[in-house]
Amino acid sequence: MKKSCIAMLLAGGQGSRLYALTQNVAKPSVPFGGKYRIIDFPLSNCANSGIDTVGVLTQYRPLQLNSYIGTGQPWDLDVSDGGVYILPPYQSAGEKGSWFSGTANAIYQNMAFIESYNPENVLILSGDHIYKMDYADMLREHLAHDAACTISVLQVSMEEATRFGIMNVGESGYVCEFEEKPKHPKSDLASMGVYIFNWEKLRAYLIADENDPNSSKDFGKNIIPAMLNAGEKLWPYRFKGYWRDVGTITSLWDANMDMLSTTLINLYDPAWPISSRSPVCPPTYTGEHAHVVHSIVTEGCEIDGDVENSVLSPTVVIERGAKVLYSVLMPGTVVKAGATVEYAIIGENTVIEAGAVVGTAPDGSEGWGVATCGPNVHVKPGEVIPAGAMVYSEEEV
Repeated sequence: MKKSCIAMLLAGGQGSRLYALTQNVAKPSVPFGGKYRIIDFPLSNCANSGIDTVGVLTQYRPLQLNSYIGTGQPWDLDVSDGGVYILPPYQSAGEKGSWFSGTANAIYQNMAFIESYNPENVLILSGDHIYKMDYADMLREHLAHDAACTISVLQVSMEEATRFGIMNVGESGYVCEFEEKPKHPKSDLASMGVYIFNWEKLRAYLIADENDPNSSKDFGKNIIPAMLNAGEKLWPYRFKGYWRDVGTITSLWDANMDMLSTTLINLYDPAWPISSRSPVCPPTYTGEHAHVVHSIVTEGCEIDGDVENSVLSPTVVIERGAKVLYSVLMPGTVVKAGATVEYAIIGENTVIEAGAVVGTAPDGSEGWGVATCGPNVHVKPGEVIPAGAMVYSEEEV
């Protein structure tokens, strides 16, 4: 079975900078935008791009992610000559097994899976980015420029460029230099961590990298520089749409707020649907005292309080007199009478008791931040959770 291109989706990250939200789940499993989980975006992009074979590389707390993906049916990836496959680290007979030690090592450990499809090209993706991209268009550029590797890049400000891996481009249009988080960037083309490789070329570099005891086994730190040093053709694919890495509490909150604007990322485009494994819930109910303004409210919610500029996931309950402002409430959250949630992210199945206060509006102080409660937290009646606080459930602690 030979494929033009298959995808390998790196979804094993712990997401440590999301703290309480990833205490028990991998980052790609974190609920997002009311109806989705983060991994829905790259999986939907694959399906919409005509890439029907996807290997999902898991590692950290994979149970929920494995269950969520299942056969891939919600994304139309349950096909007979391809499909979606969960690929955890494993140990062969007579060998020492180990966790994936880097992004390149994760692909190296799964070369047998890739070779079973004998692909001409391999698409490498991250499971923790929010964006809509036509990988088929990227593949066309990759082939048209006879590239060993095509790297998706996003134009950023020169101030932001210090936070990214930066691709410098020569007169030929090909990448001539890669700089990881440069203090003085020469270019504003930031790597998005989305790559298409010629498989025959990549295979050789993965084997060489695995045999280098000094390597970090990483695409950005090792594979890309090695290919540049060898004179390989690396082409920059210039992406112009919406893209966010949601690896921090602030970026996750920002991206959820972005979902309230159809001009940033349109989730209502029938030509490019973002699919998910949504729960079966009753319709949303808004009571006579409900006041909902500029918010995403998904199925199964019961609202009898005030909701403004917020994202509510399935089965959220907002009781009479409660206020939810500029906040993200994940599935099963309950905000009881008289409680206030403001500029906050509330994890799954958390209960905010009557009269409690979680978070505050920005006040310009240095310590201000988005207040966060992890899953299954119980905020007691009248309790105050200040801005920037991180609350774990007692079970997690």
